[in-house]
Amino acid sequence: MIVGGGATGLGCAIDAAARGFRTLLLERHDFAKGTSSRSTKLVHGGVRYLQQGNVSLVLEALKERGLLLKNAPHLVHALPFIVTNYAWWEGPIYGVGMKVYDQLAGRAGFGRSKMLSKEKTLDAIPTLEPEGLDGGVLYYDGQFDDARLAINMAQTAAEQGGVLLNYMEVTGLLKENGEVTGVEARDVETGDRYEIRARVVINATGVWTDRVRQMDNDAVKPMVTASQGIHIVLDKEFLPGDTAIMVPKTDDGRVLFAIPWNDSVVVGTTDTPVPQADEEPRPMEEELDFVIRHAARYLT
Repeated sequence: MIVGGGATGLGCAIDAAARGFRTLLLERHDFAKGTSSRSTKLVHGGVRYLQQGNVSLVLEALKERGLLLKNAPHLVHALPFIVTNYAWWEGPIYGVGMKVYDQLAGRAGFGRSKMLSKEKTLDAIPTLEPEGLDGGVLYYDGQFDDARLAINMAQTAAEQGGVLLNYMEVTGLLKENGEVTGVEARDVETGDRYEIRARVVINATGVWTDRVRQMDNDAVKPMVTASQGIHIVLDKEFLPGDTAIMVPKTDDGRVLFAIPWNDSVVVGTTDTPVPQADEEPRPMEEELDFVIRHAARYLT
C-alpha cells in the first residue's frame, strides 16, 4: 500500500509490482500533482553539489541521469549549457570543474565540456549581455518532461500488475496492537469511504510526509521543513536557440538556470522557507524580483 502518486510513490509501485507483490497506490489528486510536475525540467548531476564537494551525491545523480536516458529516451535528451564568464578567473575555474563533471559521468556522459571564446558564446546565445563578457564554458546535462515521465511510470506500474487510483485520499491509518495494518481512504469524487488492509504501508507523500506520520502519532515532531522554489516563464525571444544558461552563484549562493522549454524559456529557481507546504503555491513578490533581477544581469 503506497500513499502518494508522485515520482517516489510511482517508483515504489513499479518496484513492488515488478517483484510480484500485490500493490495498491492511492493519490488524492492527479498523479504528479505536487513537486513532481513543477521541477526545473532538468535531469542533472548537480553542479552545485560538486561545488560543495559532495562527490558521492553527484556520482549517484549522474548514474541515475544515464539510466533515465536509457530507459526513457522519448522524454530525456541532452541539453547544452553555457556557464558565462564575466571575470578572467571564472573560465579556468569553471572549465576545470566541468572537466571533473565529465570524468565523474564516465561512459554515461551526455557530451564533453569545452571552453568558448566571447564570440562563440555570443553565437550560441545572442541575447547574452556582451558588456564585460569574457567567454563561457560549454557543458551538457539532461532535460526531461517531469509530468509525462510520471504518467509513464504509472502506466508501467499498472502493466506490472499494480493498481493505481487517483482522487482517492488517505484520511487515516488502521492499527492493531500498535502496528499499522492499512489505511482509511475517501473517494474524493463520490465521498465513499473505505478501509483497506495492507501488510506494508509506504509514506511517499513528499513535502506532506508529516501529515501521514501524524496519522500514526499526532504527537510526533515534524521532520520536514517546507520551502518553495519558483520559476518564471518568458517568451522564446529572450533566449533563442537550444542552449541553456547556468549561473553558478547568485547573490544568495544559489544556482540560477535559464533553459529553453516548449518554445518558451524557464528561469529559476528560488529556495524560500514557508510556514507550511501549499497544494497550490503562489510566488512571492520578492521571489519574482529576485529571478527577474538576476536574469536581467545576463540577458539583454
